Amino acid sequence: MDTWRRIPAADTAAWRHDSFYGDFMTGSVLDILIYVFDQYMLAEVPEVPEREALAADLERAGFGRHNVERALDWLADLADERSRPDMSSRALRVFSEEELERISTACRGYLLQLEQDGILSPLQREIVIDRLVALEGDDVDIDRLKWLVLMVLSSQPGQEQACARMEHLVLEEFDALPN
Repeated sequence: MDTWRRIPAADTAAWRHDSFYGDFMTGSVLDILIYVFDQYMLAEVPEVPEREALAADLERAGFGRHNVERALDWLADLADERSRPDMSSRALRVFSEEELERISTACRGYLLQLEQDGILSPLQREIVIDRLVALEGDDVDIDRLKWLVLMVLSSQPGQEQACARMEHLVLEEFDALPN
């Protein structure tokens, strides 16, 4: 599965602990995506399995088949985003009614902050918004949004610096967890 580039990981062992998945994961599509990203990308395994093998791995990990298929479709759609044409950085972003319903004010503000900080380009912001809306009902708070942004950035060529900055923001929240 060639959806993400492998990114160098920080010392993820420092924040992984036995209760992480139990406390954080509910089995939603986003949970599956975070699990895949953590297990295959941050852990720097030699190769991400093909779709069928990955689906079997996820089902063995306890995720339901329906959400596993939805997550794998989401990943395939993310891979297709690489061909999206670039856009002007001067465009004013107005959220649609559906986006306003699905994306909280806090998450919209965080996306704007990431764009202002130079972590997200306008094109990447649009991909993140598209991928958020595609989650269909999964509740997304800022911590989960950080993971989603990291996934999008890692799927984009030439984004190593932005990816590293976002990885730092993602892992920052886990530094506060008790060991």
